[in-house]
Amino acid sequence: MSIFEIILIGTGLSMDCFAVALSFGTNKTLHGRYILKTALFFGLFQGLMPVAGWLIGDSMKVYIETIDHWIALALLGSIGIKMIVQAFAPQKKENAVDIRKASVLLTLSVATSIDALITGISFGFIRVNILLAAGVITGITFISTIIGAKIGQHTTFLPARWAEVGGGLVLILIGVKVVLVHLGMI
Repeated sequence: MSIFEIILIGTGLSMDCFAVALSFGTNKTLHGRYILKTALFFGLFQGLMPVAGWLIGDSMKVYIETIDHWIALALLGSIGIKMIVQAFAPQKKENAVDIRKASVLLTLSVATSIDALITGISFGFIRVNILLAAGVITGITFISTIIGAKIGQHTTFLPARWAEVGGGLVLILIGVKVVLVHLGMI
């Protein structure tokens, strides 16, 4: 997997964190040092979950080598579709909670990184430098969270829906590419 593809995956995975930060930034509960704390938590969880998933996927690789590319497509595709569907679901009132509380931040960090865990499982089926991927995903998520919070502070509308759709499409397209490469079509 190329660095460009890893960057695209990292960008796609970071869109949940971007959307959450944007929302909390808009309602002014995310500011100052809390932006950095949130970005750190989100980045670390988004980076560690693919490693955990990769360990699971890599251990199963021997048993499913003949269909691993289809599994990678199914996992990445399902995450992408889920992100797109969620983008058009009725918006939840996130400002009912305070992201500055450690328990809320931890819960949001885990919830926004479940997709990264599943993506990590697909990484176990294909050739990827997991440490590089985890580092890139961590960095992109950290930066995306800060950007989301800062944009949220300076706007009154929530374009987070389009970030989710874009991230979902990127994951689906990378899943399709994995299959096409495995089949020798590209």
